[in-house]
Amino acid sequence: MVDITHKISTLRTATATAIVKVSKQETIDAVVNNLVPKGNVFEMAKTAGLFAVKNTHLSIPDCHPIPIEFTSVEYKIEGLNIEIIFHVKTVYKTGVEVEAMHGASIVALTMYDMLKPIDKEIEISTIKLVNKEGGKSSFKNKFPNVIKAAVFVCSDSIFAGDKEDRSGKIIVEKLISYGVETAHYEIIPDEIDIIQERTKAFAKEHQLVIFTGGTGLSPRDVTPEALSPLLESRIPGIEEAIRDYGQQRMPYAMLSRTVAGTLGKSLVLALPGSTNGARESMDAVFPHVMHVFHILKGKNHDTL
Repeated sequence: MVDITHKISTLRTATATAIVKVSKQETIDAVVNNLVPKGNVFEMAKTAGLFAVKNTHLSIPDCHPIPIEFTSVEYKIEGLNIEIIFHVKTVYKTGVEVEAMHGASIVALTMYDMLKPIDKEIEISTIKLVNKEGGKSSFKNKFPNVIKAAVFVCSDSIFAGDKEDRSGKIIVEKLISYGVETAHYEIIPDEIDIIQERTKAFAKEHQLVIFTGGTGLSPRDVTPEALSPLLESRIPGIEEAIRDYGQQRMPYAMLSRTVAGTLGKSLVLALPGSTNGARESMDAVFPHVMHVFHILKGKNHDTL
């Protein structure tokens, strides 16, 4: 299966439809009036669909087991066609479109099985996804110009050439995948005055200023102390999201002093210096965090 361990959970919804076409009006009348010998077609088919949607992963090999948190089934009759409308909701890391189509399919097959004794020419057709929401496709941020970032690696040992940078390079790679241009990349020592000077200088021309390293608890970890006095607005939600995401994957993430805030029209982030810490921090909040640039321009959530 596709690895989704790096994804965050969001509200996911999907609606799928299927059509059961009978060959005569008498079949429709029998369904509507609950005269089918095998029982109540609508209720039996609905029940089968509810069971099916919760067990989609047992039938479709690449589907992940998903906690289905809402399902509904509706029917519309037009002529000799019975349209099945299947809704699914969950809060999870991946979508529920296959679950919705699977549910609609099983409802249709159950109706076929119940109606075949009284109608030998039933057809099932047009099983399709009609709507899906949630995930990155529902939270796209479009910008007229390319977002520019400056990335700084805070490390005495890397600055001295004793170690190779990995976290900064991972951040740059992640930014590229989000369509962000890294206009500046630099390795600097763990010095408060240097961190502050770089922050003030690069926040003027870059929408993103990201520091990696210096967020721990050792005497030389001074990135939070350097940034806190400069930030005009701290954004605790970003900091909490990063720590919560990391803590679910690694028990020491709670010891990282991640910092997020604004300076002018720039978003300033201080992320862990470890390779996994930097990667997971980016996965925790990107690309959704870039919504902040719309807000900093005076737009509200409803106009985007």
